[in-house]
Amino acid sequence: MAGQHPGPGHGDWPFLLCYALAWAGAVAGYGPLLTLLLPLRVAELAGPAAVPWLATLTFIGAVSASLTNIAWGWASDHTANRRGWVAAGLVLSCALLLAMPLATTLPALIMVVVAWQAALNMVLGPLAAWAGDCVPDRHKGVLGGLLAFAPAWSGAMGALVTLPGLHSGPGVGFATRVSVLAVIVALSILPLLLISPRLTPLPEPAPLPDPGAAPRALPVRRMWLARLLVQLAEATLFAFIAYWFLAIDPTMHAATMARIYGLLLALSVPLALVVGHWADRRARPWRPLAALAGLVAVGLVIMALAPGRGVALAGYALFALAMAVFLALHAGQTLRVLPRPDRRGRDLGLFNLTNTFPSLIVPWLAVGLVPTLGFGALFLVLAACAGLAALLLLSIRQA
Repeated sequence: MAGQHPGPGHGDWPFLLCYALAWAGAVAGYGPLLTLLLPLRVAELAGPAAVPWLATLTFIGAVSASLTNIAWGWASDHTANRRGWVAAGLVLSCALLLAMPLATTLPALIMVVVAWQAALNMVLGPLAAWAGDCVPDRHKGVLGGLLAFAPAWSGAMGALVTLPGLHSGPGVGFATRVSVLAVIVALSILPLLLISPRLTPLPEPAPLPDPGAAPRALPVRRMWLARLLVQLAEATLFAFIAYWFLAIDPTMHAATMARIYGLLLALSVPLALVVGHWADRRARPWRPLAALAGLVAVGLVIMALAPGRGVALAGYALFALAMAVFLALHAGQTLRVLPRPDRRGRDLGLFNLTNTFPSLIVPWLAVGLVPTLGFGALFLVLAACAGLAALLLLSIRQA
């Protein structure tokens, strides 16, 4: 059929699968630690003062992650050696993970965590650019679909490292858990470093004529802004979802919340693969992203206006599925619009700021709206942001 691209061949899948596993391992390196293990460790060391200490650690760590992601991406551009940077970052980040239990004071723990954030981004920055070096445009939808595996893998590893059997007392339990996490990260990334089957790009099909196409920078800016607008909703729900669950059902247990979230992440993986494959086959990368941003907005509106628990949870399911698939596919398609391969790592570091900026905006939105107007007002504002993101993505083809 005209306008269709073939899917990945048998020789392409080894690289795509090894890369997806490596990315999932890198995400698992920080997801369980930042959301589960470090808060528990800070509580052990700080007692009643845990919240301000955790806030300080989170803020400084986010700054470290943002700056070093750009720096290591830029360094890998200039050395043209992504593998070397990923390998060095893997060694350093795992070593610092193992050193964390040795930090028995809060200032020491913050220093180790900041250094670990810098080392982990030595993996993440070059690793993100590596996909752009090796995966041609015709496979970027499938690549994005495979990246949806990362949050689900991170959630599963979080469940693993918090098993009661790994806990044998204060400090000792933390040491065991971060050791298991370090092993998981290493085993996930090593296949790409050691085997590294490389996807060999075939000649790209000629682009469809588009006389009104804008300069390359315009799609980049719109992709960046669209992700930022959608990430505002993701960051808000990540931070406040437990409070919202309790607002619609005060009897809901934390384990129930975790099961709902985990199930939706698992369902997002095959859905992202199907949608990504469709985008590749039809050579229409923007339509699914715009549709998914629109579905995020619809889910938020349902959550804001839901008359009861059942409808609210249905809205949340739509929101969470659309959000997970959007973020995965957007990551893959971002590689399509970056204007210069020789600075891909640096540019992806700038795109990574869309993951950290929302953390600075969300608290002010929540404080300004929730106490007086409730979660419904907050969700309607976020729905408007997601709707604007959908319009931005739809405009790329006509720009």
